[in-house]
Amino acid sequence: MGIIVQKYGGTSVVDIDHIRNVAKRITKTYDQGNNVVVIISAMAGVTDELIDMAMQVTDSPEKRELDVLLATGEQTTAALLAMTLKAMNYPAMSLLGYQAEVHTDCAFGNARILDIGAGRIKDLVDERNIVVVAGFQGIDENGNITTLGRGGSDTTAVAIAASLKADICEIYTDVDGIYTADPNVCKKARKIVAISYDEMLNMASLGAKVLQIRSVGFAKKYNVPVHVRSAFTEEEGTMVVNEDSGMERLVVSAVTHDKNQARITLKKVPDQPGVAAKIFTPIAESGIVVDMIVQNTRAEGHTDLTFTVPKVSFEAALEIEGRVAEEIEAEDVLGDKNIAKVSVVGVGMKDHSGVAAKMFNILARENINIIMISTSEIRISCIIEEKYAELAVRVLHTAFGLDKEE
Repeated sequence: MGIIVQKYGGTSVVDIDHIRNVAKRITKTYDQGNNVVVIISAMAGVTDELIDMAMQVTDSPEKRELDVLLATGEQTTAALLAMTLKAMNYPAMSLLGYQAEVHTDCAFGNARILDIGAGRIKDLVDERNIVVVAGFQGIDENGNITTLGRGGSDTTAVAIAASLKADICEIYTDVDGIYTADPNVCKKARKIVAISYDEMLNMASLGAKVLQIRSVGFAKKYNVPVHVRSAFTEEEGTMVVNEDSGMERLVVSAVTHDKNQARITLKKVPDQPGVAAKIFTPIAESGIVVDMIVQNTRAEGHTDLTFTVPKVSFEAALEIEGRVAEEIEAEDVLGDKNIAKVSVVGVGMKDHSGVAAKMFNILARENINIIMISTSEIRISCIIEEKYAELAVRVLHTAFGLDKEE
């Protein structure tokens, strides 16, 4: 008898009718002879409402108390779903994060899972209970409630699936799978049948929002097969699996874009040991994530250094680098929020040359200037002007043979 872990997102449980539909899907899986563990998110919009209430109390709510508040969203849906299943005469029990022994570090608001002592879940499953676990939350070493950050229920689901050695982790959401590009931008995007962990990790980091990146990291580390599918249809979705699982091996599997980018440039920086550390240490200490970095050497012992940060961190990063520029005697600090990152991703790129040249030629043909370039073994990313992002996605999608057949 297999164990199937199912995770349902906020749009899947937005009201009681949706919760009943989720319960029917769960019982169908259970009736097929499977043991089922369900990870549940808060109802769509509830987390934002709770944050709004906290902000009415204070402009800067204490992170510990905010986590206590936000955890109630998942607690509500977990209890309602367990009640619904029991009303349908199925054995069910809800567990909060601490009851499911989801142990995390102490980083309130963005905690990381350290361990899951799944003993209680296993005992309940052995008795053929449907276990409903509140996602997005855990407990730290001091007994405090913690939350895992946006998309944290995905991470809860995959981590629990790994701990239980589940046969599969099904992520039910409001889309029916992972696509070769954002279907809202590229009408010719097609659903991918299977994709590797590495490709999905890159897509998640490059702007694709279907799966939370930390959940993909867990899946890869513990070899958990993940099935991304719609909560509203019976269609097969996309399997996220090992690279050698018989998937179609395209040179480029997907084109992603991310408009949540901003660029900062320090002009005429002294080209000396330790200067880069002075530039990036205060950024790191402020918790700002730096993505792409490019350094251009100038004459007379100087260099220009450019890097990108999330748009939400732009003003803070610009202020920090203004102070740093004075300290290191750089000539100027410039900023630009009107940029986007466009990337091509594919494990097939490992064995093929010329992908970068083709990408650059396609963009040049459309008069799209490349501002920055970053590469890895299975991806190439370009920073371009934001106004060209959607055009770039479409022309690259066509050029690399990803368009669906009409």
